[in-house]
Amino acid sequence: MSPRPGARPTSGADRWFEIKSQVHLKLLNTLSPEQLKSLNKEGIRAQIGIIVERIVEDAGIPMTLAERDRVTEEVQDEVFGLGPLEQLLKDNTISDIMVNGFDNVYVERAGRLVETNVRFKDQAHLRMIIDRIVSNVGRRIDDSSPIVDARLDDGSRVCAVIPPLSLIGPVMSIRRYGKKLLTTEELLKNQTYSHGILDFLSGCVEARLNIVIAGGSGSGKTTMLNTLSRFIPEDERVVTIEDTAELQLQQPHVVRLETRPSNIEGAGAVTARDLVINTLRMRPDRIIVGESRGPEALDMLQAMNTGHDGSMTTIHANTPRDAFSRLETMVMMASQNVPDRVIRQQLASAIHLVVQCSRLSDGTRKITAIAEVVGVNGDQVEMQDLFEFERAGISPRGKVVGRFRGLGNQPRVLDRLKGYGIHLSRSIFDEVVEVQDK
Repeated sequence: MSPRPGARPTSGADRWFEIKSQVHLKLLNTLSPEQLKSLNKEGIRAQIGIIVERIVEDAGIPMTLAERDRVTEEVQDEVFGLGPLEQLLKDNTISDIMVNGFDNVYVERAGRLVETNVRFKDQAHLRMIIDRIVSNVGRRIDDSSPIVDARLDDGSRVCAVIPPLSLIGPVMSIRRYGKKLLTTEELLKNQTYSHGILDFLSGCVEARLNIVIAGGSGSGKTTMLNTLSRFIPEDERVVTIEDTAELQLQQPHVVRLETRPSNIEGAGAVTARDLVINTLRMRPDRIIVGESRGPEALDMLQAMNTGHDGSMTTIHANTPRDAFSRLETMVMMASQNVPDRVIRQQLASAIHLVVQCSRLSDGTRKITAIAEVVGVNGDQVEMQDLFEFERAGISPRGKVVGRFRGLGNQPRVLDRLKGYGIHLSRSIFDEVVEVQDK
């Protein structure tokens, strides 16, 4: 049958979506939701295969066996999975998936952003997938609540935004977390830090120093927090607090808490600050806040100052000194009656170390600075720099080269480390380790 005058020619992608839509519709008409749930994977695949055969034969569409298998697989993803995203979620080399509207999907692979050929049929198709994700975790997204954070079954973090806030239709970002945690040896091989830096940080965790991990979005803060948590003794009770659960601590005695948004009536929200306050009644040895971004910073600060040494958190900041400025602002959000001088004194008393993480231009993540808090001098928190990553340039293959450099300052916390039986060579604070293109 020839197309009607003025009609847009049917592209290969349109035909593909049309076939899948027909198969999906016939499947739903043939089987009730209860029957769909009762079928195992092979059973539903057989049913889809039969329907594909009928549609292809009735329409006279030439399709190879491989194409029919592909339709069967993709319809199965539509019924039980996340549609076009399933093929990306099966690729373990992808760390981020960015859906910029139904027809524009990017991924981050090996630190680089790459456009894909993955497409949704239309905005309604993408919205259906978003609804499926958020409903699985008991959350909602609609005109009254157009932004939602959720997570997938594999722990990946999802942020979705719909109109009217998004002007290009529904959009979504998925931050993926590998099923296999990177070991300290793998991070050393990736030149994320040097042996000297690792020895120092592991000793600081064992000696129960309070540590803030700072960095931009996607700079590796959560990975570094997971890495440092490995050095927490197994006989300690750890409580984690997160907006969206993504930490993967390996200790046996871990209590994981997650915030809860308000319900459709605007009530029932449980904030990070509520959880921090409640955590103090749960007899924790250490408290780990996935990210400090609001008033909970005051209660986290109080916890660090009242016997919960060895606590850790992350914060968005470009330098260690910016991290303190942000923390000071967050504490003021919780209580504007606390004088600035008192806030700075409490910050300097509570926090011992700031570890700065950065994502470099070649996509690699590195510890770019470590600073120790030494006190308050006038209106400023006084810090001394211990390590830095000094960039030297770009290799012919586009890799950042440089060196990890100890700045020669002896940390004041060395005596505390000795009290825990941790003896570090003072030479690590002067050493220089070259980072080459491997």
